[in-house]
Amino acid sequence: MNFTSLLQLDARFSEKIRLVPYPPFIKQVMPVLAHSADSWYWGAGLAAAWVIGPQGWRSVIKLLFIGIIVTALFVQGLKFLIKRPRPEGDWGQIYRRSDPHSFPSGHAARATMLTLIILLSGHLWFGLLMILWTLLVDTARVGLGVHFLSDIIIGTAIGTLFGGLVFLIFG
Repeated sequence: MNFTSLLQLDARFSEKIRLVPYPPFIKQVMPVLAHSADSWYWGAGLAAAWVIGPQGWRSVIKLLFIGIIVTALFVQGLKFLIKRPRPEGDWGQIYRRSDPHSFPSGHAARATMLTLIILLSGHLWFGLLMILWTLLVDTARVGLGVHFLSDIIIGTAIGTLFGGLVFLIFG
């Protein structure tokens, strides 16, 4: 099996798990989940948490900020190096215009990185909720057709790597 065959297999499998046509409940919930890992939402939320949140969380907030920045730089570098186009589809025009490349998934990388830092910081209860959220974000990204499954898998691996490195270096 060559690389082209693997990409075709990935595209076929990803298409099978797409949510078209959307069931009514899914049509309302999945876009919220897909956007919930956007970096600007997390940046704004972390900035607010820094100002009004408990002092004990400041070290974790700092790690999360650093993680968002370094993970985004790495992912964007890979995207513009590899230039794999997103799957065909109508949903997610903001992503299709501003970031037309799908590989790897920045949302999967970011969600995984955030989750791992939360877990490594000792916040087990919140980390367990974050694992569920990460799985839902990943499912929404493929289900709504803005990523292939391999984008998510590699994004998850990158998020694991950078979550661990940020915690090890800066934690």
